[in-house]
Amino acid sequence: MNFAMTEEQEAIFDMARSFGRDRIAPHARDWEAQGTIPRDLWSRAAELGFGGLYVSEEAGGVGLSRLDATLVFEALSMACPSVASFLSIHNMCASMLDRYGSDDLRARHLAPAIAMDHVLSYALTEPGSGSDAAALSTRAVRTDDGFSVTGSKAFISGGGYSDAYIVMCRTGGDGPRGISALVIEDGAEGLGFGGLEDKMGWRSQPTRSLRMDECRVPAANLLGDEGAGFRYAMAGLDGGRLNISACSLGAAQAALDATLGYMRERKAFGSALSEFQALQFRLADLEIELQAARVFLRQAAWMLDQGHPAATKHCAMAKKFVTEAGSRIVDQCLQLHGGYGYLADYGIEKLVRDLRVHQILEGTNEIMRLITARSLLSQ
Repeated sequence: MNFAMTEEQEAIFDMARSFGRDRIAPHARDWEAQGTIPRDLWSRAAELGFGGLYVSEEAGGVGLSRLDATLVFEALSMACPSVASFLSIHNMCASMLDRYGSDDLRARHLAPAIAMDHVLSYALTEPGSGSDAAALSTRAVRTDDGFSVTGSKAFISGGGYSDAYIVMCRTGGDGPRGISALVIEDGAEGLGFGGLEDKMGWRSQPTRSLRMDECRVPAANLLGDEGAGFRYAMAGLDGGRLNISACSLGAAQAALDATLGYMRERKAFGSALSEFQALQFRLADLEIELQAARVFLRQAAWMLDQGHPAATKHCAMAKKFVTEAGSRIVDQCLQLHGGYGYLADYGIEKLVRDLRVHQILEGTNEIMRLITARSLLSQ
């Protein structure tokens, strides 16, 4: 086994890290205070191919592997995990359009998505069905020219900000086989939004509920086959779990790098903090956990790229392990900063807040355990 990155992978990582350092990091706190990410950032990101990372080259995307894409999100999260994770959501939607969309749907939505002239959001979760996503109740009824959709979606990153939403809704009976995916465009008749959510972290991402009251959706906006939406959603979540893990990894690396610099400069009892053996051991533990998480994530990404039959299980395990490791690492980095870590100026407290939701979204870590256990027991 060769665990080293190729020259191309190193170039991908360095490009994303430079973009994050120059275009995101200097503004991350301001965007958090404003509660939004400026749209011109996305056009600059699209110039580097970040709008279609794993969209096929034939469709105008970059065609990266899922392993290569995790390098992008790890690097960008060193600047701001909130911005990086929002870009991950957009890319998941663009990939779904590429894989399942009709020629007409791709022609209308995929090129603007790759250029990031249009930003995409994903809408699966509902107020009454979080982890039990297959129990969703948003209903799409056939009309003469398409669908009439009624229901609501909760915790939608980009709600009221994005240009189109991939919405999972029930077109058939109960259970996952009755769920379809529709592309609902901003401004559609009957589409509305709740108020801006006041969140612990990810505060630069505008988050609102989607409300659909007999929302009119053309038949041509059905994504793929009717009744296949839940399968599409679950396939997308394997990659989404890798990406959110990469965002935890990058943020944890940034926190550890900042902590090493702080401890070399900060003195107590006449010596730099880095000279105390007890604190050196704590740093060593953080580095060990971080490197273990990185290897676990990249193995899972490789398995997904290879179409390995255990890929879903490994994506779930990696998501559980890496997101929890990331949160532990940034929390300990705050502790090693002492009182200064609690101040916004040092940037660590933002990472603590941003990473906490990673254990909840893309399937809670309790669900990751359930996926793992079911896989074990089915053997």
